[in-house]
Amino acid sequence: MPSPRRKVLEVLQGSTVTPPPIWLMRQAGRYLPEYRETRKQAGSFLQLCYSPDLATEVTLQPIRRYGFDAAILFSDILVIPDGLDRNVHFIEGSGPRMEPIDEEGIFSLSPEKVLPHLKPVMQAVEQIRARLPDETTLLGFCGAPWTVATYMIAGHGTSDQAPARLFGYRHPKAFAHLLAVLADLSADYLVAQIDAGADAVQIFDSWAGVLGETEFEEYAIKPVARIIRSVKERRPQAKIIAFAKGAGMNLRHYRQKTGADMIGLDWSVPLSFAADLQKDGPVQGNLDPMRVVAGGLALDDGIDAILQVLGQGPLVFNLGHGITPEANPDHVTQLVNRVRGIAHGA
Repeated sequence: MPSPRRKVLEVLQGSTVTPPPIWLMRQAGRYLPEYRETRKQAGSFLQLCYSPDLATEVTLQPIRRYGFDAAILFSDILVIPDGLDRNVHFIEGSGPRMEPIDEEGIFSLSPEKVLPHLKPVMQAVEQIRARLPDETTLLGFCGAPWTVATYMIAGHGTSDQAPARLFGYRHPKAFAHLLAVLADLSADYLVAQIDAGADAVQIFDSWAGVLGETEFEEYAIKPVARIIRSVKERRPQAKIIAFAKGAGMNLRHYRQKTGADMIGLDWSVPLSFAADLQKDGPVQGNLDPMRVVAGGLALDDGIDAILQVLGQGPLVFNLGHGITPEANPDHVTQLVNRVRGIAHGA
């Protein structure tokens, strides 16, 4: 019996697939009424992440509704600091909170606790892969060390991540140690997800855009390269997507320096620059999530522009960041149909 055709994996291997495969960051989320219903059962956001049955259900919901070419594990980038006993919790309407860490706390971290803490996540990965259609790629993920560190230093998100940037300048040895600990834990976590059934994994560096050139090299490139090198040493066939939001021109050598198989592009990346990046390998992105909120012609035009410039090369169609709670589920149907060339009954 022939192996299932997992189109996202084909692109990750450098092939051009027409029409391009599609999935959306945060595709399992608050814009879906079925997600909101399941979320109520969990009691809290983290409980949803740590309940294998409920995490499986919300991961599968957008696959049932839209038939995306990939499912991404429902979890959060902050489960690693949660496993490090940083008292992670989420406040409705204002996001994550945790106990801020200092120099002493960094050098007192207990990494050995993390993977046992994350066993429910691996159970969810196993369940999701077992219940997914054979042709659907399953993506695991983690947060990049820089982005995770920003929350650990400040105890919450900030508009420019100044607390973490200042900490890096004032306490370079402690900050380098924190990034190294997070990189090694992230590599272990991704390997565990791959072993549990993930076909590929993505590293999210959501706050890469606040870094200057030197800091981007030290905080964004080197720790991600450390993760990828470690994963590929242990699992040579692993395929890894790296998404550095807001990185701009720093993306020019990001793939080569990190070893990523595919790079994700946010919506601010000009398509002409995206086309240059695509010459070196697969790209993923990069529709403005606000076009999904708007729908109609704005959505069609944004999709068409990306397909015209990037559709003849290795591309996974995605948003330039996560879908927002305000998005109309019908607009996502419009998006999927447009990408697949069936918007007008074709």
